[in-house]
Amino acid sequence: MDKLPPLTDGSLDEEADAFQHLRPRLFGIAYRILGSVSEAEDVVQDVWLRWQGADRGEVLNAGAFLAKITTRLAINVAQSARVRREAYIGPWLPEPVDTGVDPQVGAERGEALELAVLLVLEKLNPVERAAYVLREAFDYPYDEIAGIVGLTQANVRQIVSRARKRLSAERRDPVDTAEHRRLLDAFVAAARHGDVATLEKVLSADVVAYADGNGLRGVARLEVVGAERVARISAFVRKLIPGAEFAFAEANGLPSLLIRRDGETVGLVSATVGADGIDGLYWVLAPEKLRAYERSSHRPVPREP
Repeated sequence: MDKLPPLTDGSLDEEADAFQHLRPRLFGIAYRILGSVSEAEDVVQDVWLRWQGADRGEVLNAGAFLAKITTRLAINVAQSARVRREAYIGPWLPEPVDTGVDPQVGAERGEALELAVLLVLEKLNPVERAAYVLREAFDYPYDEIAGIVGLTQANVRQIVSRARKRLSAERRDPVDTAEHRRLLDAFVAAARHGDVATLEKVLSADVVAYADGNGLRGVARLEVVGAERVARISAFVRKLIPGAEFAFAEANGLPSLLIRRDGETVGLVSATVGADGIDGLYWVLAPEKLRAYERSSHRPVPREP
């Protein structure tokens, strides 16, 4: 945990320094709960305003105080977001975040960061998600998590245990980064030429593809399952986005692909990879989510103490 001494004179410089030191952690908590860069940014900004108005002389641990506010605000936003997402057109994917800037987005570990994992966490209610995130990504003790989310320690332990089992059931053992990159290289080469047969070879038999376009014309509105169908849709990208160019980037801790046309980012593809090849493809095509990814490249990074 980041533990800062209590503030003494309440000066603007002190409050700003304390907040900026913790800002990456606060963003990391909010982002994992919400799966949204823009919503996490809004939460952190709200926390900053509340921090300015707090009686900071009474705050014994700035890190714990700010984490509690951040988590509770993020839970509130997540609860209202569920209603808004019911009107979303097609699969909803988390907004990708550039982890090339801050590899762990303010966390001690990279847990609960991959798009595939965040998508699974969406199946939990916001309080359960928050408890899992605080424990697995930030290593908060159970008693502190209980105080933050308003549950007993026993309940928190049960929630985290159930979430671990759920994620374990839905995730495969990952391959190393070099193999991940090799498969992405092969995927790009085949997609550029519309080579369906080669695409099938790099995909697992039961691969699932999700395309988040929020109603964009030509974007699949249902999950696509199976190597043959996913290969054909992936080969279609050269017709869907004429003149597309692929560039490697990092998103949510994994090698990913940026799709650009005329200098503009028009897509991001993230993949999960298992022993049998690429088993999950996550196509982010909604313009507002791509802008959020670009903004995330300019987040403040943790400073040396």
